[in-house]
Amino acid sequence: MILPIVAYGAGVLRTVAKDIGSDYPDLKKLIEDMWETMYASSGVGLAAPQINRGIRLFIIDSTQVFEGMDEDDVKKYPDAPGTKQVFINAHIKELNGEEWSYNEGCLSIPKVREDIYRTEEVTLAYLDENFEPHTRTFSGITGRIILHEYDHIEGKLFIDYLKPLKRRLIKGKLEDISKGKVRVDYKMTFIK
Repeated sequence: MILPIVAYGAGVLRTVAKDIGSDYPDLKKLIEDMWETMYASSGVGLAAPQINRGIRLFIIDSTQVFEGMDEDDVKKYPDAPGTKQVFINAHIKELNGEEWSYNEGCLSIPKVREDIYRTEEVTLAYLDENFEPHTRTFSGITGRIILHEYDHIEGKLFIDYLKPLKRRLIKGKLEDISKGKVRVDYKMTFIK
């Protein structure tokens, strides 16, 4: 089932999400719905707060990013061809490397894209969908998508990394989004 994406302005997007146990109600169905929602929205990642659930769950599929790139561009990224994965109760263990810029967007903040600096690598401790524990280091586009989705479970948004002047310049767009004055080709919900 395709779920509506929560728009900018909703409190759940600014709340630190809670860890969950393997007994979380209908978790398998929720994960299936998240995959369906993410693909229907043309996203490469989706966090539970974006579907109005304050839990530490997100999914990513960075393989989609590499599908449209030519061979020379793909070679620039150490994580090609990407990964498709579920992350439960993720917690960052370490951030490493230089910060690099990449143009990011967010399903909860449609029609706004900005260059955001993030570190080259992230080491994450997390559980997979079978509640098996993992600690793994991610880099490149995959690492960036993970950091973006991780921010969602920490109550942060990519626009928080913008300098104050840039934030002021997009303030009107953000207000319009929070009021539902935006047209997208996927389901959205506008809540406070």
